[in-house]
Amino acid sequence: MPRRGRVDAETPAPLPRRRGHRATFIAAGVYNLAWGALAALDPQHLFRSTGLPPLDQPAVFACLGMVVGVYGLLYLEVARRPEHGFAIAAVGLLGKLLGPIGMVHLVWSGRWPPAALWLSLANDCVWWGPFIVYLRDSWPLFRRTWTAERPS
Repeated sequence: MPRRGRVDAETPAPLPRRRGHRATFIAAGVYNLAWGALAALDPQHLFRSTGLPPLDQPAVFACLGMVVGVYGLLYLEVARRPEHGFAIAAVGLLGKLLGPIGMVHLVWSGRWPPAALWLSLANDCVWWGPFIVYLRDSWPLFRRTWTAERPS
């Protein structure tokens, strides 16, 4: 049994702002599950609400909704074990950075109307700050377990 106060790969140091990070990832998980369900059940919703023409293959957007929903399950796992969620959150943030780049390109090129930008604001941009703070806080734990698990 490790001594009290000792930090190693088996007994990680307390995560700063743990309670806030848990709340963030619960919110992100529930949001993604809800958005994914809406996209899967009503794949034309986004297109109706932004004035885009309806999709001729709505199953593609429904599939995207399923992927977003799966991210929701992963975010709930980060909330459950925030000391071990660095990699999941890093992949999530990458998606939340790349999504708006694609959206800005679509709007800038005139293929999508500016009204579609709300999608990137709600799905991506609002999460940047909390995800970055979490990644900064959890990096030392991730790094410690990464170096502890490397083969000799």
